[in-house]
Amino acid sequence: MRMRYLLFIVVLFSVASCKTSTVLMEKKRDRKAGVEDLDSTFHYNPNYEYRIRKNDKITTSVWGQDELSVGSAYGIYNSNEVYGKWLLVDSEGTIELPKIGKMYVLGSTIAELKDTLKKSYAKWINNAIVDVKVLNREIAILGEVRNPQVFTVYKDHNTLLEIISMGGGFEFYANTKYVKVLRQEGADVKVANIDMSESGDYSMKNIQLYPGDVVVVPSKKNKDFDNRISNLIPFASAITSVAILAGTIMR
Repeated sequence: MRMRYLLFIVVLFSVASCKTSTVLMEKKRDRKAGVEDLDSTFHYNPNYEYRIRKNDKITTSVWGQDELSVGSAYGIYNSNEVYGKWLLVDSEGTIELPKIGKMYVLGSTIAELKDTLKKSYAKWINNAIVDVKVLNREIAILGEVRNPQVFTVYKDHNTLLEIISMGGGFEFYANTKYVKVLRQEGADVKVANIDMSESGDYSMKNIQLYPGDVVVVPSKKNKDFDNRISNLIPFASAITSVAILAGTIMR
């Protein structure tokens, strides 16, 4: 009888172990599938380079040629978006440059525009040193982070974890299971849902972000409840104090 009982426990334990490992494997597969199910627009692109868009604010710097520069990085004064020393890419995709005049820049990479400017200025300057910056390359992070804001980025390759770190990390009520990345693509907005609640697979979760992306970290459901409770506690304490005082007076 005892042997049958022991055999039953062993079989039960084996089945439970198999079930557990199957569930874990399924969870792992689901998690991997979830990452693979990301829209192709969020897949890592090692060759990504920012391309100039309409309404971009551009500065051009030509070494030793202040009259040819707009918002020069080589000047003695700090020049940035606040000071208004930049060229706006108009609705036709062009900018107005000193000496050169109107130039079509829409869709060019920074490297391509630098090269074009060097060739254009070669009529007046030998081996011109040219620098180009786009001042409004920005990524926003909103919601349950310590420092939600819009960050200006100057490099092409930025990642989700970098932007979360720039935002000061997650707040206490951050729902890290449903972090969203929104990306405008033409008339459509693509959404990536990233589960940051479990450790591991960070190379898969740490997706590449582009200028214009918006990261949203939602709140946990109990945040509103906790806030209401914290507001009620002082009120309840006041009522208790009044009740105790009234009871003392009645005596």
